[in-house]
Amino acid sequence: MTSHAAPASPPAPSPSPPSSPSLLSATPPGARAYRLRTSRGEFAVVDVPPAGGGEPKGVVLSLPGFTGSKEDFTLVHGPLTARGYRSVAVDGRGQYESDGPVDDESVYARAQLARDVLAQAEALGTDVPLHLVGHSLGGQIARAAVLEDHSPFRSLTLISSGPARISVSQEQRVKLLRDALSRMTAAQCWEAILALGPPEEVGGPARGLGGQEHLRRRWLGTSPAQLLATGRQLCAEPDLVAELAAVPMPFHVLSGAHDDTWPVPDLDAMAVRLNAHRTVVVGAGHSPAAERPEATAHALTTFWDGLQGHHNGTPTVTGTATTSTTGAGPLA
Repeated sequence: MTSHAAPASPPAPSPSPPSSPSLLSATPPGARAYRLRTSRGEFAVVDVPPAGGGEPKGVVLSLPGFTGSKEDFTLVHGPLTARGYRSVAVDGRGQYESDGPVDDESVYARAQLARDVLAQAEALGTDVPLHLVGHSLGGQIARAAVLEDHSPFRSLTLISSGPARISVSQEQRVKLLRDALSRMTAAQCWEAILALGPPEEVGGPARGLGGQEHLRRRWLGTSPAQLLATGRQLCAEPDLVAELAAVPMPFHVLSGAHDDTWPVPDLDAMAVRLNAHRTVVVGAGHSPAAERPEATAHALTTFWDGLQGHHNGTPTVTGTATTSTTGAGPLA
């Protein structure tokens, strides 16, 4: 694979996700919500078969970000399954509807979460290619899983997930959240978050798909220990790009045209270091799957469809490795 950084649009205010009064109504037909049994416990998933039935071209396992959940991928399920893929999104240990201890941070160490992902991959038991996708924190957990054992996966896509620790401005926000969690209950924290201002301006756990009641349930359902542990990791993550680049598998770095969690130039540089396929979704910020789901799905499936077999141990991808997309599809 070759890698070139795609031109990004000038910085702009982060777009709000599309209006979504009901996540249920946005979920494609045939979707199943259930608890995936693994060797490391049960994990809540939403599992959507390819449109029209039949054998999928591949299975997508998607990991959400910090304060997120499997519902962050709701709008991208339909476009992915319409292109022939089975789409599975999972709540990690202690996230929303997946169980996890509320006061023991040790089970949320990066290595433990990585082993959870490997157990999820094993439990899916698919005979078709399994593509791992991680958004933000989920990308760094996915990276750790691949570094532990890449053999279950055909490819790794990092969505808005950078090479090392988060930006200084986001680190300050995460530390404020951690300080609040150490002094207040989850319910008190939620009220304090809402008091900061409109979610579309303030961001954080109160901003996202599904409306305020869903977001509140998600916040209250997520383990404080999980938030404390993973927030600390985001502020201290080392640069492991060289180690990841040594893994013999195809990589895809996808992001919006602007991002305040990891600067887009840092994501461009990471893609070059990984010799990765690079996509910039025009009009999206930190959450392309929610903000521009059709364009994001187009970029993902174009990458997967272009993958060929290993040649002399080196993964290859057909076509150009640089894709800039809009809501209507790829730009030249």
